[in-house]
Amino acid sequence: MSTSSPEAVKKLLENMQTDLRSLSMECKKKFPPVKEAAESGIVKIKTIAARNTDILAALKENSSEVVQPFLMGCGTKEPKITQLCLAAIQRLMSHEVVSEAAAGNIINMLWQLMENGLEELKLLQTVLVLLTTNTVVHDEVLSKAIVLCFRLHFTKDNITNNTAAATVRQVVTVVFERMVAEDERFKGIVEQPPPVQGNTNRRSVSTLRPSAKDAYMLFQDLCQLVNADAPYWLVGMTEMTRTFGLELLESVLNDFPGVFLQHQEFSFLLKERVCPLVIKLFSPNIKFRQGSSSAASPAPVEKPYFPICMRLLRVVSVLIKHFYSLLVTECEIFLSLLVKFLDGEKPQWLRAVAVESVHRLCVQPHLLRSFCQSYDMKQHSTKVFRDIVNALGSFIQSLFIVPNAGNVAMCSNGPEIQIYCTAQGGPGTGGVSGALTTQAAFEYRGTWIPLMTVSVQGSAKATYLEMLDKVEPPSIPEGYAMSVAFSALLDLVRGITTMIERELAAEEAATVQTDVIPFRNKPCNVLFVSGAHLVWEEMVNACWCGLLAALSLLLDASTDETATENILKAELTMASLCGRLGLVTPRDAFITAICKASLPPHYALTVLSSNAATLSSKAYSIQGQNVQIISPSSESHQQVVAVGQPLTAQPQGTVVLTAKNIQCMRTLLNLAHCHGAVLGTSWQLVLATLQHLVWILGLKPGVGGALKPGRAVEGPSTVLTTAVMTDLPVISNILSRLFESSQYLDDVSLHHLINALCSLSLEAMEMAYGNNKEPSLFAVAKLLETGLVNMDRIEILWRPLTGHLLEVCQHPNSRMREWGAEALTALIKAGLAYKHDPPLAQNQRLQLLLLNPLKELSNVLHADIRQKQLECVLQILQSQGDSLGPGWPLVLGVIGAIRNDQGESLIRTAFQCLQLVVTDFLPTMPCTCLQIVVDVAGSFGLQNQELNISLTSIGLLWNISDYFFQRGEAITQELEREEEALQKQAQEKGETLNRPFHPAPPFDCLWLCLYAKLGELCVDPRPAVRKSAGQTLFSTIAAHGTLLQQPTWHIVVWKVLFQLLDCVRTSSTTADKEKIESGGGNILIHHSRDTAEKQWAETWVLTLAGVARIFNTRRYLLQQLGDFFEAWEVLLNHIQSAALSKNNEVSLAALKSFQEILQIVTPVKDSDKAGDALAAMGVPPVLIDPLSASGPGRPLVRSDSLLERLTRYNGAELQAPPPGEESALEDSALWWSAWNTWYRMGTDSTRPPSGPTEKLSFIPSQPFLTALIQIFPALYQHIKANFSMEDLKKLGVILHGAVSVPISSDASPFILPSYTEAVLTNLQEAVLTALDVLQKAICVGTENLQVMYPAIFEQLLLFVEFSCKPPQYGRMETKHVANAKYNQIQLFAPAEWVALNYVPFAERSLEVVVDLYHKTACHKAVINEKVLQNIIKTLRMPLSLKYACPSESTWKLAVSSLLKVLSIGLPVARQHASSGKFDTMWPELANAFEDFLFTKSTPPDNVSIQEFQKNEAIDVEVVQLISTEILPFANFIPKDFVGQIMAMLNKGSIHSQSPSFTEAEIDVRMREEFSKVCFETLLQFSFSNKVSTPQEGYISRMALSVLLKRSQDVLRRYVEDERLSGRCPLPRQQVTEIIFVLKAISTLMDSLKKTQPENVDGNTWAQVIALYPTLVECITCSSSEVSSALKEALGPFKDFMQPPISKVQNGES
Repeated sequence: MSTSSPEAVKKLLENMQTDLRSLSMECKKKFPPVKEAAESGIVKIKTIAARNTDILAALKENSSEVVQPFLMGCGTKEPKITQLCLAAIQRLMSHEVVSEAAAGNIINMLWQLMENGLEELKLLQTVLVLLTTNTVVHDEVLSKAIVLCFRLHFTKDNITNNTAAATVRQVVTVVFERMVAEDERFKGIVEQPPPVQGNTNRRSVSTLRPSAKDAYMLFQDLCQLVNADAPYWLVGMTEMTRTFGLELLESVLNDFPGVFLQHQEFSFLLKERVCPLVIKLFSPNIKFRQGSSSAASPAPVEKPYFPICMRLLRVVSVLIKHFYSLLVTECEIFLSLLVKFLDGEKPQWLRAVAVESVHRLCVQPHLLRSFCQSYDMKQHSTKVFRDIVNALGSFIQSLFIVPNAGNVAMCSNGPEIQIYCTAQGGPGTGGVSGALTTQAAFEYRGTWIPLMTVSVQGSAKATYLEMLDKVEPPSIPEGYAMSVAFSALLDLVRGITTMIERELAAEEAATVQTDVIPFRNKPCNVLFVSGAHLVWEEMVNACWCGLLAALSLLLDASTDETATENILKAELTMASLCGRLGLVTPRDAFITAICKASLPPHYALTVLSSNAATLSSKAYSIQGQNVQIISPSSESHQQVVAVGQPLTAQPQGTVVLTAKNIQCMRTLLNLAHCHGAVLGTSWQLVLATLQHLVWILGLKPGVGGALKPGRAVEGPSTVLTTAVMTDLPVISNILSRLFESSQYLDDVSLHHLINALCSLSLEAMEMAYGNNKEPSLFAVAKLLETGLVNMDRIEILWRPLTGHLLEVCQHPNSRMREWGAEALTALIKAGLAYKHDPPLAQNQRLQLLLLNPLKELSNVLHADIRQKQLECVLQILQSQGDSLGPGWPLVLGVIGAIRNDQGESLIRTAFQCLQLVVTDFLPTMPCTCLQIVVDVAGSFGLQNQELNISLTSIGLLWNISDYFFQRGEAITQELEREEEALQKQAQEKGETLNRPFHPAPPFDCLWLCLYAKLGELCVDPRPAVRKSAGQTLFSTIAAHGTLLQQPTWHIVVWKVLFQLLDCVRTSSTTADKEKIESGGGNILIHHSRDTAEKQWAETWVLTLAGVARIFNTRRYLLQQLGDFFEAWEVLLNHIQSAALSKNNEVSLAALKSFQEILQIVTPVKDSDKAGDALAAMGVPPVLIDPLSASGPGRPLVRSDSLLERLTRYNGAELQAPPPGEESALEDSALWWSAWNTWYRMGTDSTRPPSGPTEKLSFIPSQPFLTALIQIFPALYQHIKANFSMEDLKKLGVILHGAVSVPISSDASPFILPSYTEAVLTNLQEAVLTALDVLQKAICVGTENLQVMYPAIFEQLLLFVEFSCKPPQYGRMETKHVANAKYNQIQLFAPAEWVALNYVPFAERSLEVVVDLYHKTACHKAVINEKVLQNIIKTLRMPLSLKYACPSESTWKLAVSSLLKVLSIGLPVARQHASSGKFDTMWPELANAFEDFLFTKSTPPDNVSIQEFQKNEAIDVEVVQLISTEILPFANFIPKDFVGQIMAMLNKGSIHSQSPSFTEAEIDVRMREEFSKVCFETLLQFSFSNKVSTPQEGYISRMALSVLLKRSQDVLRRYVEDERLSGRCPLPRQQVTEIIFVLKAISTLMDSLKKTQPENVDGNTWAQVIALYPTLVECITCSSSEVSSALKEALGPFKDFMQPPISKVQNGES
């Protein structure tokens, strides 16, 4: 609500009336006059209110009267009344109803109160209200009011003083504000120019308006007062302080600069009054020297007084800031003073406030520029700007050199320093304990100065210039001055550079615009530019030395990352600014400073030191910092982060890098990266430094030249902390980006850069000569990087770049040249890969230019460089292989230039290239290069450095052959075109065309080259290579041979295959038999391959098999060549010599090949199964199973593709034989040739050694013999037509010989079955099979073949004999497996030979004999050749041995066989009895029976009863055979034979004892059954009822007589023994025997009873009766069993007891 609104007015009137009533009440008693005045006042107000519409104006008119009562009230000096009155007066004032006169009265009244010291605060309030609410107070009244306030300021009461001070300030401001407002009002009015100013203030005042006049008077008096002079206007001042006066002056100057600038009167005051005053007041400070005011000094100098000095500096700051243009000269003085105040001899506080003042200037770059223009650029003027910068520099320096009291941190005691820091925190640390937070600080030569945050960047917020309340100089915290000075420096640099750069940018923009305008406009532009440029250059020239000195020192001393960062930023911006302005010396100086700071202290780097010497650093020289000083904050910032080796020619110790070095390095990188264009010649400095840093940090160049942290191993003394480890990737990244940005440089700058790098590189090369130290690769790596990013303009760089790098490649230091090569190859690869415009394909010149250095590298002798070259080739192939075109011969030349002395890694790399060529690029290269590829591949096969490569290259040859096969037509066409062209050329020159295998067509020649290469590899000294090459050769011929023309096959057979066989045979037979020690210590060689001979054997096997396979699969094709028979003979000859070689493996394989060419393993004609198809073609199964050669880990042939191919194109061949022909090999000459070969092989291999066998001659192995014999049946099928007896004999010899060959004892456990198993060995099976085939052939053959039967029987019976009498093999000691049975130790005795277990074989032979005899018993030849007799004769041996046979089964089988043979043979013999062909057989047979039934061998102890009974049953069977097959036909049989039989039966019928039996077994073991049967047979033939022939009767008589004689003998012996034995019982078996005899007698008696008496011979009766007395003598026997048997025997005799017929003759009775 405004003061003039009706409500407010109404309220005012009410309040006034209330006030007046209160006043009259208060004064009623004591002060009646006042009471009356108050009451009349009420009336007055009411009147005014009633009469006037504008009440306020009326009140103002009458204000003197209205105010009067209150003034009177104040006059009472009563506090209560006074307060009430002052409040009322203030209310009036605030409604602006006080006139000028009233105001004067009020002030007079206030003055009185003041003099009486009443209500001081209320007075001040009232004055303030009066002066601020309106402008009625002027001139003397105003001055009186101001004086009143001043007077109150100097009372004793503190509150009053402060309030008064504030009031004075406000009042002074009000006075000047009124003036400003007045100027605003009169702004539009043009004033009369004032008269010329005289020297008196009075006159000058007259021109001023009222408010301005008041302000002028006030300001003038303030100056007077400060100068301690009497005021002109402020009358009544009793005292005044200078400090207060200066504060008031400063606030006026600062707040109302416009007043002084617009009004000359005021400007005059500034010049004439203020400046002299300031200079005068400064004098004590100027003269004062710290420490000089001692008692001794003659005239004591006034001491500087902090409050005044500080306020003076504030004033000066304001003057310079606002009125510099008015006070140029004065400012020069002030600035010079400021500079002096920074002197070391001045008090600390003075320097602190001075530096704060300087800081205030430094944040105003435009002001600084003015200084430069006004002073430095004038001829005779002080160089103020330069002095300021230098002063700051030396100030900073002095802080280090003259340490603050007691702040010397000694190097020795690190810990104490830290404690000290914590204690002396000062304002800067903010009370935080310094031990926890490391404080930013500077430290230099033991002086430690903390760094504080003094102000935000770009603003100068002062601390001490604001301490207006302090009287005593404050204690300046340590480091404060330094911190301010530091900020000042940074702000100075920041300000200047920003300002100049902004203007430069604007100027450049302008230039761009003017460039569009025609030329004539330019000169003026240039002039304008040059003016500005001069100022900029002058500024830089003036300040750079001081700045550099200070910044370098600070950088040296800084321990805080942020501070360091700021310093570096300052140096960087200065360097770049100098560069832009073209000021080379300062630019290089700043860059040198950064470089030096990046390197360890005292680091000897020539480029820098020479450069530093040229700089005249004004302030001081830049000292190196000693890293060993442990600064208080060493925990975090100044720590050593890397230890490395310096890059020098002479070995030195290590150097250390601190975190700060790294920080500087980053700045340096930043500089080069962002300001590369302005560096020019200083690239040299920058790059040299970076090179050294990179070296110390152990960054090594990586791919593309980028530097990566090297492994710690490389530099043994390089130690990096984790802090720097995390920085390194960043640094290396920036380093790379730095060179990447070279693409934005213009050509000139780029050449600067490349020149700098080349000269660095040359230095590095110099340094690396003659010592094996790691070289610096920085320059080479960066040349590479620069080349890579400037590919688009590579032609201008290529020659200098590659020329230099080729030199590097020949450097003796390996790391150096390795990197040269790395760089060179990387550039070549990049150049080829780059999308040039026009593309390389159309720009052959450029392509050759790029490829040329690659070729040059072949001239370098160092292997590592060749390695790089080859790796490069590999990568070029991978990326650009398709587009090489005419470059192929060059590339293949580089690949193929391998030598055995090059070491395997080179060969390996070259080989990778070749692999790539073969797998990917054969189709893209000209066909004429294919032969080069074959040669190169072959040369890799033949190299002897790396076996796996040899093996894999053979695989490549296979792949190449595959390619030839697939692309056959295309290749043929291209080669033939080429051939025509070449022939044409040759004809023109008159030469003959010379190429290998000439008559063959060119495509066949390609194949022959391939075969020839493989052939060479087949006789390589290394077995694995031979094996692999052999397999590949035969596989390629097998798989792709169809492509060859027929005449070419002739060359293949004679020039390739037989030549190979000859070489292999020669090598095998001459190979070394020495054992090869296991190679390499850890590779075990299998015993079957541990001599060269054995290894060659494997090769021989493979080769022979391969050739045989080709003969087999390509037979139809080969037979059409003219000389097939000769070839066949040669091949058989090879097979024979292999079979007879003294090596089991070879000989066995030879037989397999033999089988194969005879097509015993017949090819399947129907290609229903792929596998069969392969077999038919003779692709070795080895190639189908992924069994690789003993080398590389990959199958040589990729079976899948092979199978597909075979089934694809071999269909035709598989149906080759015409229908109806069983085999193409029908030509009997070929078969007989084969039989002769077989016979020779058989004879030679089975012929036993002739001489004594001390020298162990070669004994063929079982598998060999088996295979040999197995071949016969198939062979026989083809020669049977003409197979003669003669041939059969030859065969027999071989079979017998083969079976007789013993086995080496170490092989026996694998070949022999265990003794108890009756199994045949394969060989024995084969022998029997061969005979079987023969006999079957005879069986179905013609009559004349049957003469061969006896020969076969003879052969078989020979084998049967083996069961008891194994064959001898020469005179060789063999041990029978039977003896070795339980004697394993003996079995494995070294080099012993074990005869086979021939029993199963002999037994099987016997079975065959029986079978065969069964079929052929009646054949004439069989009868004539006495086969039956021979059989019996042969069987007699096992029969007679019986239990003594090596195997029990033998005699059993012999018996059963005999029985079977006799059952067939006896009828035949009887049939032919008259012919006499069997006469010699009967005695044999009798002997056989005799030997068997009464064998001399005893049964073994362990035979069980059951076994015994079985054996007895066999004996019984024989007796039964005699009784059925022989005795009934006695009349056809010779008498003596029958006699022998009878005698035998008799012998058997009385049981013979076997004394070894136990009592219990005796009755079983007595062969009772056998005896009984013999006896019964005897009896049977004794009493035949019908004697049909005298022969039979004869047999009977003979049998009976034998029996009775035997009984008589037994009984007599028994009686004799019984008598002799006395009481002892006789042995069990004897008792049994006697019982048996007794039983036999009783049986006989029964028979005699039943027989017709006439049938019984008288002689018999006599023998029977003669038994009786013997029987009677037996009665005395003690055995009850004998007794009962005796009873039965004696019983029948009663039938013979008849009375005698009496015949008295000659008188006798």
